[in-house]
Amino acid sequence: MFKNDILKGKKILVTGGGTGLGKEMSEHYVKHGAELVICGRRESVLADTAQEFKEKYGANVRYQPLDIRSPQDVEDFIDAIFMEGPLHGLVNNAAGNFISPTKDLSARGFDAIANIVFHGTFYVTQSVGKKWLELKMKGSIISILATWVWTGSPFVVPSAMSKSALNTMTKSLAVEWGPNGIRVNAIAPGPFPTEGAWARLSPKGDLDDSNSMSTIPMGRVGEMSELQNLATFLMADGCEYLTGQTIALDGAQYLSGGGTFSQLAKMSEDDWSEIRNMIKKTNDSDKQKRST
Repeated sequence: MFKNDILKGKKILVTGGGTGLGKEMSEHYVKHGAELVICGRRESVLADTAQEFKEKYGANVRYQPLDIRSPQDVEDFIDAIFMEGPLHGLVNNAAGNFISPTKDLSARGFDAIANIVFHGTFYVTQSVGKKWLELKMKGSIISILATWVWTGSPFVVPSAMSKSALNTMTKSLAVEWGPNGIRVNAIAPGPFPTEGAWARLSPKGDLDDSNSMSTIPMGRVGEMSELQNLATFLMADGCEYLTGQTIALDGAQYLSGGGTFSQLAKMSEDDWSEIRNMIKKTNDSDKQKRST
């Protein structure tokens, strides 16, 4: 679909670029000529991804561990990047999520999601946007949202609230920064299974059964190449008039019914207890990896 060098000369930052959807999009950018910067919380994962891309494409990927929940750390990181040369694109991919009945959420659990998705995404977006405005540069921002920005979604209320706010940010900044040639769009993927997300959102495989697939008119989950193609299209030149849009990539799932996790309303308290334990084990494993 694309020329191999369609992104040549563009420097793109992908938050959460070492794993999952972020890694998939990052690889497509590198493959098509972009200079890539990735950040995330686990340095070892970032280093492995950077090495993988170097071996496959001969690309030198800049990476740095970053907690986007810290506005000062974000400012320092973006300053350092621009001192080496300006960015041309930003992908807000870093996120966090887990399923839980809302009545069982603690304030700490709510903040764990909102501080990353809502606050962190804004910090990075504002920091990059300020640089472009100062330099009178054009730029392209893509935020990875979810279809529940339109439908809502039970059992993931902190994420649904935060991503809905980012949908509003997308529309608002498209107008505010449009006169400066800065485009702001978003992608709302439906089910695109990744190891990390599925461990917290479908620990018992509830989203993989035929019942769940029946909510998707196309009858299947998304393929990574489909997400990669859309993310590259939005980042490339050629459609600068497209801004302020959140594009659903979900096989028409959200048009056919409720939010992604609506079917979980049938679960019992024992089911939820089992799921909490499974998610806790995943989180404990991730903490152990970060500390080693």
